Amino acid sequence: MKKISLVCSLFALLAFVGCKNEKKDAENLDTMNDTIQVEAPAETEVTKSVSVTMEPKSKSTAQGEVYFSETNSVVTLEAKFSGLTPGTHAIHLHEKADCSAEDATSSGGHWNPTHSKHGKWGDAEGYHKGDIGNFEVGEDGNGKITMLTDQWCIGCGDEDKDIIGKAVIVHEGQDDFKTQPTGDAGGRVSCGGIIK
Repeated sequence: MKKISLVCSLFALLAFVGCKNEKKDAENLDTMNDTIQVEAPAETEVTKSVSVTMEPKSKSTAQGEVYFSETNSVVTLEAKFSGLTPGTHAIHLHEKADCSAEDATSSGGHWNPTHSKHGKWGDAEGYHKGDIGNFEVGEDGNGKITMLTDQWCIGCGDEDKDIIGKAVIVHEGQDDFKTQPTGDAGGRVSCGGIIK
């Protein structure tokens, strides 16, 4: 009888210790769950984009495509042109997406929402938000330019940054970055409105 009592006591003791260990493991698991922090994936901004078809102006044959894209508050401009005279040409953003005039003067002056003086992009003495600069055209009449900036946006509504409603203008000559307010770049040979 003592053997049976002893065996029963042993089973009871093992069951008690087993339950206590299970409870302890469950508490440890709860504590672990409380201290584990899962980081949410970083939000990536959706890319916005707009394409502009450039049309010839001032009796030129200049045409092309300009593509703007915005990711994480940085706008990239990629432009390709054909039908231009070989050499250096200025490219600017102008005030209005209106290319209706034969000489593209309907697009207004350089886009300059901060009322700065004309100059080379990034110049400490000042520059217009539309002062992109110059690009080279080869003997075949083709040219291209790429630019990245956080000073523009696509459709954000900020009057000092939003390029929607502006025009891309290619000039017949180069920008000297000095002559006010245009850079003495000559006539407007290609125009395209930035319209969303």
